[in-house]
Amino acid sequence: MRILGLDPGLASLGYGAIALSQSAPDRTPELIDFGIIQTPAKTPIGDRLCTICADLATVIDRVQPDLVALEKLFFYRMGNIILVAQARGVVALVIAQHKLPLIEFTPAQIKQALTGYGNADKTAVQEAVARELNLKAIPKPDDAADALAVALTARLQL
Repeated sequence: MRILGLDPGLASLGYGAIALSQSAPDRTPELIDFGIIQTPAKTPIGDRLCTICADLATVIDRVQPDLVALEKLFFYRMGNIILVAQARGVVALVIAQHKLPLIEFTPAQIKQALTGYGNADKTAVQEAVARELNLKAIPKPDDAADALAVALTARLQL
């Protein structure tokens, strides 16, 4: 089974894909791919949304996930929420066009699943990602590491 985790954003949308071994009793995760989809700030919003649409479709075609996991919106600043919500709408559209099942998690659910503490800091979550995937270093950039955390959370829900 392949899981694609997504950390939604307009300027930077993180993605991370893992595969689960069907033969291993603990469904050990294996890293497939991770990265970000970036859109420049001074680009018109319509063009930025088109970039997200096209680039995410390319990621899905390359990774061939069986399930997509998405972090739910959570903001401290209200100024960005509309723009990120628009990007998230495009993400939902691309997932629907590919007829993929979608599961969503709050930031607290992701932190709880990976660290055992719903208010864990970003570093603790990123260290858990590296540990779960047997990586020597925390994946960079942060949005990609966050997307891998979403994918790993979905694995624990199966």
